[in-house]
Amino acid sequence: MAELISSPSKTGRRFVKRMPLRIDLTAMVDLAFLLITFFMLTTSLAKPREMTMVIPMGNEEGGAPETRTMTICLGKGNQIMYYLGLEDKPIIQPTVTNTAEGMRNAIIETGKRVKAATGKGLIVLVKPARHSIYSNLVDAFDELDIAAVPTYSIAKLSPKDTSLLMQKGIF
Repeated sequence: MAELISSPSKTGRRFVKRMPLRIDLTAMVDLAFLLITFFMLTTSLAKPREMTMVIPMGNEEGGAPETRTMTICLGKGNQIMYYLGLEDKPIIQPTVTNTAEGMRNAIIETGKRVKAATGKGLIVLVKPARHSIYSNLVDAFDELDIAAVPTYSIAKLSPKDTSLLMQKGIF
């Protein structure tokens, strides 16, 4: 049993003899444990957030139209190269940026351009290089989600993309 005992006190000239106080703290301890248990059971922990992603199962013949396809290549040093169209004859020339904001602006502007030209949504291929960081891939998908890009995928880096990254110095 938990208790609190106070000592007799002296006041002034005379010694006043008081009976020692005994306060039973058992109920306080029980209440503390009940409250701790209550808050542990009723609190809601942070729920994991997930982003839905559809990955095709087989190799489908035919590809995405080049006028709607934007390629984002993730290079070393948190640098990103993007272009619209094919590697051989891009509609938008390969451009390098190193910020997520620059990538977001590029995605939004390219999406507007594609929508105006074709009336359909943008298709984005994200191609991580060997020296890119995993967090860059996650940031790229976050930016695609923020920009509301309807179709995007992870693809392997082609030899032409590798040579473009080498030309830009970010491979």
